[in-house]
Amino acid sequence: METSTLVKWGLIIGIPLLVLLFYKIILRVFFGVVIVPEDKIGLVTKKFRLIGKQELPEGRIIATQGEAGFQAQTLAPGVYFGKWFWQYDIVYQPFTVIPTGKIGLVLAKDGSELETGSILGRKVACDSYQDAEAFLKNGGRKGRQTAIITPGSYRINTYLFEIEMTDMVTIPDNAVGVVTTMEGKPLEEGQIAGKIIEGHNKFQDVDLFLSNGGYKGLQEQVILAGSYFLNPWFARAEMVNMTEIPIGHVGVVISYVGADGVDLSGVEFKHGNIVAKGSKGVWAEPLGPGKYPINPYIMKVELVPTTNLVLNWATARSEAHQLDKNLSTITVRSKDGFPFNLDVSQIIHIPTTEAPKVIGRFGNMNNLVSQVLEPTIGNYFRNSAQDSDVIAFLGTRKERQESARDHIGKVLEQYNVFGVDTLIGDIVPPESLMKTLTDRKLAEEQKVTYETQMKAQETRQSLEKETAIAEIQKEIVKADQGVLIAERIADASVKKATGDANSVRLQANAEADRVKLLASGEAEKTRLLAKADAEKIEWLAKADAEKISLTGNAEAEKTLAIGKSSAESYKLAVEAMGGNNFTQLKVMEAIGSQQVKIMPDVLIAGGGDNANGSISGLLGLQLLEQLRKKAEGNQKEEGKNN
Repeated sequence: METSTLVKWGLIIGIPLLVLLFYKIILRVFFGVVIVPEDKIGLVTKKFRLIGKQELPEGRIIATQGEAGFQAQTLAPGVYFGKWFWQYDIVYQPFTVIPTGKIGLVLAKDGSELETGSILGRKVACDSYQDAEAFLKNGGRKGRQTAIITPGSYRINTYLFEIEMTDMVTIPDNAVGVVTTMEGKPLEEGQIAGKIIEGHNKFQDVDLFLSNGGYKGLQEQVILAGSYFLNPWFARAEMVNMTEIPIGHVGVVISYVGADGVDLSGVEFKHGNIVAKGSKGVWAEPLGPGKYPINPYIMKVELVPTTNLVLNWATARSEAHQLDKNLSTITVRSKDGFPFNLDVSQIIHIPTTEAPKVIGRFGNMNNLVSQVLEPTIGNYFRNSAQDSDVIAFLGTRKERQESARDHIGKVLEQYNVFGVDTLIGDIVPPESLMKTLTDRKLAEEQKVTYETQMKAQETRQSLEKETAIAEIQKEIVKADQGVLIAERIADASVKKATGDANSVRLQANAEADRVKLLASGEAEKTRLLAKADAEKIEWLAKADAEKISLTGNAEAEKTLAIGKSSAESYKLAVEAMGGNNFTQLKVMEAIGSQQVKIMPDVLIAGGGDNANGSISGLLGLQLLEQLRKKAEGNQKEEGKNN
């Protein structure tokens, strides 16, 4: 069992060894047979030549005529005879494989010398560098080659060619490739980029580019998004973003390449040339909103807003466009020497057709702001403030804003800019002056408050007056009715008194004068009382006074009438009774009423009847005199009281 296993393994190992030995020794030595595998090529080195010239031409390392050395001709997969081991050395070389996404750069180790001024060897017919002999015979140049090897498998003679793999050039979306070539004609004088050359397939066909007169250096033409077989020894592509012009803007193109164009701006515009598209200078036709593959090294696109643009002269406040980021609150000085700050906003509009002129004049929008808007607006408000004090400036803000809009609008028209509006924002006077203004305003408001309160008081007084008048009106109406009633009562009283007087006069002729006077007094009293009552109702204070006066007069007349009546009565009584008898009667009445002592504490009696009568008469006369004086005193006292 063990013997059979050994035999088996001996056959497995031995047969290949025998075949290899047969190939190496027998076929190779005796028959010169070479077998090249299907995935390799054979690189041939000839050790010597039996007949003919043995040495290569000077400067050459690859043999094309059978000379000794590295042979240009390679052995493709297959069986070859006559390749004796003592004359040829065969090296098996794998195919050269260029993977996807890569390119092969070729460096030739042999060939003709490069042309003066050239750094790359031009392309020759050589089956993508697989035919080394054709490359050398067709004038292939030594060194780096313009042509490349695209992805695939190639039988490359590495004795002649050295292959360097590199990545393809890929331009992403929204980007462009700015190309700079290292080979070509020198740029023309005054030009910064090579003119556009047609037909070279985006710089991938180097030889066609060069044969058509391509220039060395920066190229006007750019390559767009995609992948390119671009030989990095010939051209370098720099990726830059596409130029985007947002909505509400136009792009004014400033071209640094092209022919000198005809000025289209007209004779009135003296601030640069406005030229047609494709010429050198500021293009008269701006670019609308969108994305453009612009080469930023040969063209500059200045964005110009075509919508209303707001610029703020206010510290720490700026719009999104950032054109006013360097603008700050304007400080001015008034006529009375007070410095104060004010914020200003300027709204401008640049029409699309005027945008190239604005850029032709100023170069960019920042220069427009710094060279025109900033000094124009700042100086206007400084000059305006010097003609007025702070208080007047604050009070005439609306008028100054309108004046600023008109003045600044006329100035901006000279620069192809339309001034939409000028707005004055916050005005910040000095703190000390602001306090004065505040105090004044408070005083004015207090004055208004006081005037309002005074008017309210006047209104209240008027209301109270009218209310009082209304209340008095009720009293007046009541008084009028009272007067009417009093008059009726007085009339009734007068009639009654008249009737009573007539009745008394008819009843007693003896007391006719007394009754007449008494009736007249009562009638007058009633009349005066009625009149006093009427006046009292009409005006209370006056009525009371008149009442008191009339009442007193009535009492006085009454007393007088009574006195006169009494006198008439006394006269009639004296005439009827006799003087002595009436006197004695009254004396006795007075003694009784006045409680007069008639009996003295010491009685002195005289003799005789005549004596007693004389004393009695004297005593009666004395008493009458005292009574009379007392009555007169009482009448005077009553008169004073009335």
